[in-house]
Amino acid sequence: MNSTITKQDLLKIDPLALTRQLVEIDSTTYCEGAACDFLAEFLEGRGWAVEKMSVPQADEGCDGPRWNVYAGPAEGSPELVFSTHIDTVPPYIPFREDEEFLYGRGVCDAKGIIAAQTAAADALRAMGFRIGLLFVSGEERDSAGAKVANEHPKGSRFLINGEPTDNRLALSSNGALRVAVRASGVMAHSAYPELGDSAIHKLVQALDKILDVELPVTEGVGPSTLNIGKIHGGHAPNVIADKAEAHILTRLVGPSEPIRKAFQEAVGELAEVDFTLDIPFVRLRGMQGLPTMIAKFTTDIPWLTKWGEPLLLGPGSIHVAHTPNERIAKKEILEAVELYVQVAKNLLA
Repeated sequence: MNSTITKQDLLKIDPLALTRQLVEIDSTTYCEGAACDFLAEFLEGRGWAVEKMSVPQADEGCDGPRWNVYAGPAEGSPELVFSTHIDTVPPYIPFREDEEFLYGRGVCDAKGIIAAQTAAADALRAMGFRIGLLFVSGEERDSAGAKVANEHPKGSRFLINGEPTDNRLALSSNGALRVAVRASGVMAHSAYPELGDSAIHKLVQALDKILDVELPVTEGVGPSTLNIGKIHGGHAPNVIADKAEAHILTRLVGPSEPIRKAFQEAVGELAEVDFTLDIPFVRLRGMQGLPTMIAKFTTDIPWLTKWGEPLLLGPGSIHVAHTPNERIAKKEILEAVELYVQVAKNLLA
C-alpha cells in the first residue's frame, strides 16, 4: 500500500469544479433525481462500482424518481465510507463565485462536502485503501435516504459523515423533536363569542405554557432549544376559529422523553400534542491533534447505525447554510480534502 500522496494526486478531481457542477443542478428535497444521476455517472466514469438505492417519493411538487448513490470497491467491503446528503433546502439559488468564495444553494450544505469527500476518496483509493462513498436523499426533511441506506449496509468499520463543521470534528450532534400542537373549537360569529369556542385562543395559551417549560441542559454541550416555526388556523378576523395548529422543533441535548412529558403536561386539555419526528442526540469521537466543536444541528448519523463508527466533519459554516447568502471559501474545500485523507489514514492505520 502506497500511503504517501502528493498535492497533485489529491487534486486529480477538482473539488471546486465539481462543487460548481453540483450546485448548478437544483436538488431541493424530493427533487434530487437529476443530481443523483449526475453523481452516479461521474463516479462510474472514475472507475467506481456504483449502486443506486431507490428512495420513496412524496407528493411535494416532484414526481420523478430519486436515489441514494453508493460507490465503492468492485469486490469486497469498504473499510471506511464517506457520506453526506444530496438534497438542499428551498429555494434554489444559482451558483456564482468570486476570488475567495463559492456561492449558491447547497454550496456548503452539502455539495462542497460531496466534492471534497469524492476527491479524498479517490486519493485514498489510489493509495490502496478500501473506501466507499454514500450520498443520500432527503436529509433536510426526514432522512428518508439514510433510512433506506441502513437497510443495505456494506460492512464498513467507519463512517465519516459530512456537514458544515468548519473543518472541525464534532464531539456531539443534537437530536431533533418535531411537535405538532393542534387545538379545536367551535365556529361562530365574532360578535357573539359566547356562541363559539376559539381554537386560536386555546392554541395561544398552549404555546405560552410550552414556552415556559424549562428545557434540559447538558454540561459540555449546552441547552436544548425550541423554535415555534409555523402557525396557522382560523378563517377570518370576524369568525371564531374552529381549528388552529402550530409546529415546533426542539433541538435535543439528551433523551426526548422528559421534554415529551413536560409538553403534554403543560398543554393539558387545551390542545392535542403529536410528536412527528424524534431523532436522538448522539455523542461522537474526537481525534488527537484536531480541533473540535459541538454540532447544535441534527444529521443523518442516527439513521446510519449499520455503516460503522461515526465521525462528523466537513468544510463550511452552518451559520450561512439555509440562508440567502450561502457560501464556502475555496480554500476551505481544498483543506477539507487533505483533512479527510488525514483522518481516514489515522483511522485505518
